[in-house]
Amino acid sequence: MKPLAGKTAIITGASRGIGEATAYELASLGAQVFLTARSRDPIEAIAAKINAQGGKAACLASDVSRYLGVEVVVRRCMETFGSLDILVQNAGVIEPIATITESDPRAWAKTIETNLNAVYYGLHCALPIMQAQGAGLIINISSGAAHQPLEGWSHYCAAKAGAAMLTRSAHLETGGSNICILGLSPGTVATDMQVSIKASGINPVSQLDPSAHIPPSWPARAVSWLAQGAAADYCGQEIALRDEGIRRKIGLIP
Repeated sequence: MKPLAGKTAIITGASRGIGEATAYELASLGAQVFLTARSRDPIEAIAAKINAQGGKAACLASDVSRYLGVEVVVRRCMETFGSLDILVQNAGVIEPIATITESDPRAWAKTIETNLNAVYYGLHCALPIMQAQGAGLIINISSGAAHQPLEGWSHYCAAKAGAAMLTRSAHLETGGSNICILGLSPGTVATDMQVSIKASGINPVSQLDPSAHIPPSWPARAVSWLAQGAAADYCGQEIALRDEGIRRKIGLIP
């Protein structure tokens, strides 16, 4: 039997990058995966590929920056698979990159809604189900930007810092239960987000050579490692995938 057989996972931002890689990784270990993103075609194609390979996947296009967008995803997942054991809150945006004085207030707020509010919405919708089931795992994808201010990223840094505090608050509220909530900070990953960062030319991250970025499969492997039992040692904490010790535990490096 595969290690995650019988488990159901929701993955937000599943149309590409870390979310897509995580969908394939968890499905390969036997999990039923429910995918969501704003774009319908990519997640339908990913779900179809997983199902064609003998896995179990379903999807729903939705905007998680709105509460009803998250609520309907969780409800549809329960209707489809009957449980929710793992929630990977991966959805995130960084555009438009701009200094505070040059930023558009509406665009700034939209980034906060996607990167911070959506994390709260996911916790609010998933926790009652996990509490009723008696167990669950929530992984909030974090960032070094949660702890290090960067020019042009005020919206992203503020949102990720807030999400990191949400993770810690939720852990305190569920302490002593079989529900584990933690953050995973992958570092810089070779995704479309890095293309936008590079094009901006703002702050040192935009100057990094592409070879510095890890592949999306690495954080996906980290998620599967946590889902297979390692999370119990890190509840309420934030794991940094830059840590070589963590990379070795996962098996990413010798």
